[in-house]
Amino acid sequence: MINNCPLHYTMQLIGTKWKPLILFHLLEGASRSGVLKKKVPDISNKMFTQTVRELEKDGLISRKVYPVVPPKVEYKLTERGQSLEKLLRSLDKWGLEDLRTIKNK
Repeated sequence: MINNCPLHYTMQLIGTKWKPLILFHLLEGASRSGVLKKKVPDISNKMFTQTVRELEKDGLISRKVYPVVPPKVEYKLTERGQSLEKLLRSLDKWGLEDLRTIKNK
């Protein structure tokens, strides 16, 4: 059954703990998997793999595998993923402002 609520739909795509972080870091441009994983230090290897696979399946990121040894995998935002930039930057700005508010109390 498809839920017609736009927010529900959006949260299904990006509402996990790790997806917004990975998408946010890819706003900087394409990134090798190891570099991207280091930008999200608390994520396990299993969860990283699961998350990028889901993002790729949903068409938000693309994955390019280079035929070299050791394997080189690079992720980047698709056009659909790039359309989330304003939302992701707004969440980042809100977090920055809220952290400042909490520290000043």
